[in-house]
Amino acid sequence: MTHPDMNLGRFGGAGYNKGRSVFIQAVWMAVRTPLSLWWVPSGIRVRVLRAFGAEIGTGVLIRHDVRIHWPWKLSVGNNSWIGEGAWILNLEPVRIGHDCCVSQQALLCSGSHQRRSSSFEFDNAPISIGDRVWIATRSIVLRGVTIGDNAVVGANTVVSRDVEPSGLVLPVAAERQSAAS
Repeated sequence: MTHPDMNLGRFGGAGYNKGRSVFIQAVWMAVRTPLSLWWVPSGIRVRVLRAFGAEIGTGVLIRHDVRIHWPWKLSVGNNSWIGEGAWILNLEPVRIGHDCCVSQQALLCSGSHQRRSSSFEFDNAPISIGDRVWIATRSIVLRGVTIGDNAVVGANTVVSRDVEPSGLVLPVAAERQSAAS
């Protein structure tokens, strides 16, 4: 249930720091769409992201159509892959460990709203993904989640709670099917 007197006109954005000047934000917004085109090599994407403040290790592969909201709030470890169409909506820091695979069309979303706030203020929190983690296609990882090393998030799964190291998280339908077999 939302606040009974919710009025989005009162939204003020309290507690959210974009982390860079309006000028840098505007330059990033102008660069990010052309940077995601299919013909731009991953190495160029990585160099441009680093120039905007992203911490990206060696051997990182960032495919085309990847959307990154603020590069200065992104950290990616060595030899990690970010698949086509992935969206990193990082209003707060997102850390991806080494040797991780964030598959096609996955969403890492560190932003939300306070549903009981009459002005619907932000309720953001960082996301931390350990080493050797696989976030499978079309999965969603929500704000404040930590995923432990060696974990797997199955395709089409929504993750709203921490995942233990070596954990496996599947969509509810897949869990029921697996338990029945």
